[in-house]
Amino acid sequence: MDNAELSFGIMMLFQISIGVTGNVFLLLFYIRMIFINHKPSSSDLILAHLALANTITLLTRGIPDTLFLWGLRNFLDIVGCKMAIYLYRVGRGLTICTTCLLSIFQAVTISPGTNRWAGVKAKLPKCILPSFVIFWILNMLIDFNMLIFVTGPQNTHAHQDMKYCSVINTSAQATLIFSVVLSLRDLFFVGLMSVASGYMVFVLHRHHRQVRHLHGPGRPPRVMPEVRAAKRVVSLVTLYVLLYGRQTVMLAVMLNVKQISPLLVDCHMLLSFTFSAISPFLMIHSDRRMRKFWKRESPASDPDPS
Repeated sequence: MDNAELSFGIMMLFQISIGVTGNVFLLLFYIRMIFINHKPSSSDLILAHLALANTITLLTRGIPDTLFLWGLRNFLDIVGCKMAIYLYRVGRGLTICTTCLLSIFQAVTISPGTNRWAGVKAKLPKCILPSFVIFWILNMLIDFNMLIFVTGPQNTHAHQDMKYCSVINTSAQATLIFSVVLSLRDLFFVGLMSVASGYMVFVLHRHHRQVRHLHGPGRPPRVMPEVRAAKRVVSLVTLYVLLYGRQTVMLAVMLNVKQISPLLVDCHMLLSFTFSAISPFLMIHSDRRMRKFWKRESPASDPDPS
């Protein structure tokens, strides 16, 4: 292992470790909040599902990639390759769908309380759990081809090597169909979350102008929880769209160059998990309940028993 591979291996190990820790903590925290509250918050359900999707993504692809960077070869058999790649693709799809659902839910939440939006606001919480079921079924069906065409490492019948796994040769028509379906899914949900985030920015800007006019320039108004949640979601969606754009551009470059640089491949691999690793800390930082939780659980905040 040379210095470049060692550096990427250390960065990948750090990113995956921090990301898994943050997502597991977030998942357990929101599950705890769901069981404590008699009527679970819809946003808590969505954020818990997003943390679950991020955890699946990091564990099923991040750990194998990290092991490969650290010099381990052929550590997965055929079944292991199929399940790892399939679950990674499903987890990635769930991340896109759940982030989109979160942005739509928050956009509806902060929308004006008119009669047109009142019915939508009342019905939307009932659609959260059915949406999760639809997301799982949709992504499991879309990525089912991974269970068929992915095989073990260094397979002589495979035409595309994924370093520790291989993909069986398929026809050009089948490859085109799978690529179009995946692209349409990604573009549909990324487009929806972008539109919802743009609407939230518009509503937040209008709200800021109204509040500033009412309170005057010398008295900063108290920020409502809905506004804080909307800002958090806008930041989350902005991060995802930027990283998705980065991934699309880098994939296009890799597909159109004659000789792919190993450095470019390692950079692409490292940046592929950035959203799943960073997003839980963005949610932790912006949720005031986290601060109360840490203060309550901190030994320094406990009264002296003596």
